[in-house]
Amino acid sequence: MTDLLWILLGVVLLYGGGEALVGGARRLALRLGIRPMVIGLTVVALGTSTPELAATLTAALEGAPEVAFGNVVGSNIANLGLVLGLGAMIYTLQVEARFLRREMPIMLGASVLMIFVARDGELGRLEGSLLLVMLVGFLWVLFRAEREDPLVEKTFDDEFAQGRKQSVWWLLALVAIGIVSLALGAKALIVGAVGIARAFGVEERVIGLTVVAFGTSLPELAGTLVAAAKREGDIILGNLIGSNVFNILFILGSTILIRPISIDASSAMVDMLVMLGISALVWPLMLTGRRLGRWEGLTLGILYVIYVAWLFVNV
Repeated sequence: MTDLLWILLGVVLLYGGGEALVGGARRLALRLGIRPMVIGLTVVALGTSTPELAATLTAALEGAPEVAFGNVVGSNIANLGLVLGLGAMIYTLQVEARFLRREMPIMLGASVLMIFVARDGELGRLEGSLLLVMLVGFLWVLFRAEREDPLVEKTFDDEFAQGRKQSVWWLLALVAIGIVSLALGAKALIVGAVGIARAFGVEERVIGLTVVAFGTSLPELAGTLVAAAKREGDIILGNLIGSNVFNILFILGSTILIRPISIDASSAMVDMLVMLGISALVWPLMLTGRRLGRWEGLTLGILYVIYVAWLFVNV
């Protein structure tokens, strides 16, 4: 019971901390004159991945490498299977932005790169440096990209251009509050998740892929549900695709640069192939009529449920 309370406390702090950090960082970026669309594809996508960073790094430092690695893979699977699936079931997502046709191959490439660096189960500082170098290249592509269709730009302006006149000190305070909340939330979540895993004999890998991954994906889930109600398909897809790229290149890269980890390569390979498979599936689904409809969303949701059920059946 105590472990469950730790998990609930961790989820609440991670969600609140993520919201505070994203809000403060987004408005600071506006004050610096960064385009709202670039903010949505970088600052916001990275901000919604900060719970994954906090939980992954904490797990690695606490001696739970399977939880750390499983959180990155599980979050990416949850983002596309659960979160994107629910968003598409609420409202058919129209795909208009050109950047999505550029970012989808990047997401798939990052997934393949993750499989390459983790194939032997040893993830060290060399692999972490490689992932971070690729992240710099990804950001360079985003910041140098040509302007989008005016209607797509307006959608991002309407969503991310508020708050230009707020005090810089207040925005810095929001960022600081977010960081502290994330650190405390990650600690609570990992303590509870590892406690449950050991008490019930569940593999730490499975807990990382499910419980921890779901908890750290809540910012993406909340943002997707709100954007789906507003029929903002490009924002949903931009945030989720960007989040998955950041999870691999930044979250995993930073974590193993700070604390190298060792994992069970055979089990991890299965999970990474599931991640790659669902990523590859979204691309043709999205390109069919340039939309992601309710049937496609239902398909993604069912696949996610089957995968999670398979994990626990094979414990």
